[in-house]
Amino acid sequence: MFTTLKNSEKGVDLFMQNFTRRNFFKMASGVAMGLAISPFINFTPAFAQAPVIGSKDFTNLKNINGSYAKVYFTKYIDVEHLINLYDLINESIYGKVAIKLHTGEQHGPNILPRDMVKAFQAHIPNSNIVETNTLYVGDRDTTEKHRETLKVNGWTFCPVDIMDENGTAMLPVRGGKHLKEISVGKNMLNYDSMVVLTHFKGHPRGGFGGSMKNLAIGCADGQVGKRMVHGIGQILPKTSDEWPGEERFMENMADSAKGIIDYFGKHIVYINVMRRMSVDCDCVGINAEEPTIPDIGILASTDLLAIDQASVDLVYAQPEKYRHDLVERIESRKGLRQLSAMSELKMGNNKYKLINID
Repeated sequence: MFTTLKNSEKGVDLFMQNFTRRNFFKMASGVAMGLAISPFINFTPAFAQAPVIGSKDFTNLKNINGSYAKVYFTKYIDVEHLINLYDLINESIYGKVAIKLHTGEQHGPNILPRDMVKAFQAHIPNSNIVETNTLYVGDRDTTEKHRETLKVNGWTFCPVDIMDENGTAMLPVRGGKHLKEISVGKNMLNYDSMVVLTHFKGHPRGGFGGSMKNLAIGCADGQVGKRMVHGIGQILPKTSDEWPGEERFMENMADSAKGIIDYFGKHIVYINVMRRMSVDCDCVGINAEEPTIPDIGILASTDLLAIDQASVDLVYAQPEKYRHDLVERIESRKGLRQLSAMSELKMGNNKYKLINID
């Protein structure tokens, strides 16, 4: 068995034999750089679906043709239910655990509640939060600024590993649409497992930000990997409207996330917290638009596509007066391409059984 790792500076291919992929990456890393409850949760076998890509809610069906993923759900957004959901999906989580969290710009009004995350992190042995620096100029584009922002936002209760602080590493992307490899923060290779704890919301370029985006952008290092995903060169766009988007961006994100989930294999799980869902990402900080859709709940799954598909479907299930702004953001940015690209890359199952634990 041969596995390849490309040095991010010299471009030298290293080959090793008779090692598992994960062990090889670990060796190679040394040389390579209680809140609101939704007023509208009504599960039926045929609720309104995200167009084109929409799956079905199989919650109340006894017989399902073909394979399906399990997505667990609660309408209660609090520590107790977050932990209960995690305990349903954590069978393959072991060793040193990375909790991938979007920690946000300074004073961001919509980031996940610090105390909820603190209790959740304490529940997972040998875990800490992981992040990477940003490409855009802001509160987190350098490690020094990033660490100050972590203090301002209260992420001080456990270590926060800025994974590209000490360099980068290249991961192969098997069968990617555009990317053959993706540059990630080198420290990611120090972890045995990953818990992707995501604030589900809109996004100025991606339409929406779910677990896939949290991985694709959030693990890519600030200067190399994020340029690869965004498809830009050395000169950064001057305004948010000038950043590349639409289908190619969604496909690049899927490629990037595929490299990361292939690395962790079965030792990665996903949680989407659907609260304070502005049309803007937490990267917008205090300038984010006020949410117009009610909080919905928390979802958890071992399937990346299924959890983002289910989250989008729950948005579309809301009454028009609530869902309008977020749906408009998703569709105007071609955000549903995230889901179809993941399906084409076989990154999960868009058929799911939504299991309500309440």
